[in-house]
Amino acid sequence: EKITVQGTVLVDGKSAIGRIDSHFICATLDWWPPEKCDYGTCSWDHASLLNLDISNNIFLNAIKAFSPLKIRLGGTLQDKVIYQTEDHQQPCKSFVYNASEMFSFTQGCLPLSRWDELNAFFNKSGAAIIFGLNALNGRSIKSDGSAVGAWDSKNAESLIRYTVKKGFTIHGWELGNELSGSGVGARVAANQYASDTITLHNMVQDIYKGVEAKPLIIAPGGFFDANWFKEYLTKTTNSLDVATHHIYNLGPGVDKHLIEKILDPSYLDDEAATFSKLQSAIKSSANPATAWVGEAGGAYNSGRDGVTNAFVFSFWFLDQLGMSSTYDTKTYCRQTLIGGNYGLLNTTTFVPNPDYYSALLWHQLMGRNVLSTSFSATKKIRAYSHCAKQSQGLTVLLINLDGNTTVQATVTSNSTWIRRHRHRSHGHRKKVIRLPRESKISATTREEYHLTAMDGDLHSQTMLLNGNILALNSSGDIPPLDPIYVNSSEPITVAPFSIVFVHLPNVVLPACK
Repeated sequence: EKITVQGTVLVDGKSAIGRIDSHFICATLDWWPPEKCDYGTCSWDHASLLNLDISNNIFLNAIKAFSPLKIRLGGTLQDKVIYQTEDHQQPCKSFVYNASEMFSFTQGCLPLSRWDELNAFFNKSGAAIIFGLNALNGRSIKSDGSAVGAWDSKNAESLIRYTVKKGFTIHGWELGNELSGSGVGARVAANQYASDTITLHNMVQDIYKGVEAKPLIIAPGGFFDANWFKEYLTKTTNSLDVATHHIYNLGPGVDKHLIEKILDPSYLDDEAATFSKLQSAIKSSANPATAWVGEAGGAYNSGRDGVTNAFVFSFWFLDQLGMSSTYDTKTYCRQTLIGGNYGLLNTTTFVPNPDYYSALLWHQLMGRNVLSTSFSATKKIRAYSHCAKQSQGLTVLLINLDGNTTVQATVTSNSTWIRRHRHRSHGHRKKVIRLPRESKISATTREEYHLTAMDGDLHSQTMLLNGNILALNSSGDIPPLDPIYVNSSEPITVAPFSIVFVHLPNVVLPACK
């Protein structure tokens, strides 16, 4: 039966518990060729770095809307890529399917002409690029998956030198993909990986000598393993800027229970332990590096059509953005921008999926300072808040995982609300002021953004904002994301299976001043 529940969003406005990068949203582009298939489904089409249509107008507009969008170039096959060199010593061949090879593909090659085209496009679209380097180069892989020997950095060095010579801007160079801990396909010991990271750091310092803004050194781009990460972080205290880890906490794309997991608050909560342990590992190692999620597709092996590219996945995705922020994650890279069944954009048409709009709203509304937030009435409401991005106020994100319950939410804080247009009280701290029970003098409004699925279908790839379909116009422009204005004295109504961003411009908290 349909019910309505009243509850309170409690925001601790005294001080921030985390601080995200001003450009927190990141998305990935991968190397997978069209022949990459999972469970009999081939979902990559022409979404590889090597064959993606970068002249597509929608693609350009989708990236430009973030100005800048961080884009991480990498994935499973990155450690099997060689970069063409200017002396063309060896032929530059693409990946070829071969079931007996690791990851079922032969070594592939990045032609310098393609690198030129990609960089011209990224420059035009205002993207900030993180490039994943081939960390298996020069190592031999034993039958148990352990990779032996040091990283051969010569090929990477030639690409980096070429990149600098051409004046291409790279935001960060990332070493390797999923080689940490027990690894995926292959693994490298923490001690060796630290030594390889120092090699990369020294090489970048040398090549970028005299260049003002040096790119970030990022690693290991793998799954969190406490012992491995602790040793690695302790040994890279002077060479690492960003520690990246990957998240696929829902299991394989073929799992029949993906939606149950996404709608289960306790299942979602389980991932908090990873964020917390990584934070502790960084602190205890005295490494100044910050934490990023370097790749997160939720469900591995390319996701699942109708789930990881549909409305329901915004519950998982926005919850991840909110949760990771509370553990001081600085940037969150979604697998993928395009490609597989978990793209922010449709693989063949480039039309945005619901998660694209969720990411764009987050980008437009959620400021850097993260506030501790809880919801009183039901576990099925996920509540997050940040200082607002567009004002000195507050933005609250509410996610309703319940299909039968409407929630009426009131926002409250344990620190004094200071209204900019009202006389400040002199030092009288009131313990709790119910918000927004305001005196009649300043009947203010707030801005609300309600996201729902078309026809209430969680599998829908069409999202509604305040009841209107989000769609491109005939020129392929991204639609404006406009709020509705609501009187601040009204509670926030969160419909069943909906997501609401609320911007409260007139609420000024100490943490947001």
